[in-house]
Amino acid sequence: MSEWRKVKLGDCCDITSSKRCLASVRTKEGIPFFCSKEIILLDKGENVEPTDFIPEEIYESVRDKFGVPKAGDLLLTTRGTNGIPYIYKESDKFYFADGNLSWFKNFKRNISNKYLYYWFKSAFGKHEVDAIAKGTAQKAVPIEGLRRIELKLPPLSTQHRIATILSRYDSLIDNYQKQIKLLEEAAQRLYKEWFVNLRFPGHENTKIVDGVPEGWEKKSLNQVINLQSGFAFKSSSFDEKGKYKLVTIKNVKDGRFDGDNVNRLAEVPEKMPIHCRLNDGNILLSLTGNVGRVCLVNGENYLLNQRVAKLKSKYQAFSYCLFRSHDMFVEVNNLANGAAQQNVSPIRIGQIQIVVPNEHIINAFEFKASKFVSTILKYHSQLRLLMETRDRLLPKLLSGEIEV
Repeated sequence: MSEWRKVKLGDCCDITSSKRCLASVRTKEGIPFFCSKEIILLDKGENVEPTDFIPEEIYESVRDKFGVPKAGDLLLTTRGTNGIPYIYKESDKFYFADGNLSWFKNFKRNISNKYLYYWFKSAFGKHEVDAIAKGTAQKAVPIEGLRRIELKLPPLSTQHRIATILSRYDSLIDNYQKQIKLLEEAAQRLYKEWFVNLRFPGHENTKIVDGVPEGWEKKSLNQVINLQSGFAFKSSSFDEKGKYKLVTIKNVKDGRFDGDNVNRLAEVPEKMPIHCRLNDGNILLSLTGNVGRVCLVNGENYLLNQRVAKLKSKYQAFSYCLFRSHDMFVEVNNLANGAAQQNVSPIRIGQIQIVVPNEHIINAFEFKASKFVSTILKYHSQLRLLMETRDRLLPKLLSGEIEV
């Protein structure tokens, strides 16, 4: 620890932002133009579907006159959700909104960009960023404030060793995320092949009557899948140290369960229906806000809050693939109403007409698809353990409690 030195961040690298690109120059194609939300998704390893672009010629002009981020530069969200870092990759090519992100480049010899990335990830970095944020409705982090931040740096060789240890965890996490994505795609391909393209086993010898294979039936969705609504918990009963964790719409991501950002309860209310006790592998559906999102519960001691539905069926893999399909997502969203915030009724969802295969086909699909779903669930568990281990190590390494 005696070799650790306190330095100002502005003395370790250049801290700046982008050149302003007015809304009037934005286009529907070209170079992706990102704000904080896209960087947050990238840092989580999630897919980003660009919705905003600038023309290639404007990007090239900015690049030639002022420069653009290159591999190894660090971007930090500085408006809205502040302090989320991202290291620009060799494969990246995007520009970003000034004020939304700060740009760290030209790192001096006393600091590692990866070490700084993990420092921003730590409680130390988050505290320092929060301390300089300004504003009431939406706090923003000024560049001058970032330059004045002081942090303790170990020798560069120690920084590299710390970053290497943490990077190994991130590499494993990234690998599991990629494997989950591949499994999700495989499950959806199988679903589409059998039930959209109607290339199920034995399709060559099956008659199609009014667009439906012989022996299959059109049914309302609630005849196959039971949509069980959550319970209205009282905020007055929340307890930060409670054992039980409440799952709300914010925890249901698109194919991913967020089990961390939760309120807690010490005891389960007597009037809560038994189905609101969630188990590993339960399928959840968001009914408010970004309606139609589906994920698998991963973990224990979770309780189902209102505006989220649990999908219950003896065909769990079929149910998951059905609700993860694009067609069902569109259909659910078409049922949603509400101006300020979209809402959809589980009763109306239950009335959606679907084509249900005969028992032989749906059981065959369940046998195949359940292997994908169970492996996805297993990998999510591995992900959670890796993230928990990395997050426990992070403050101990950056404080010098663990020597490397």
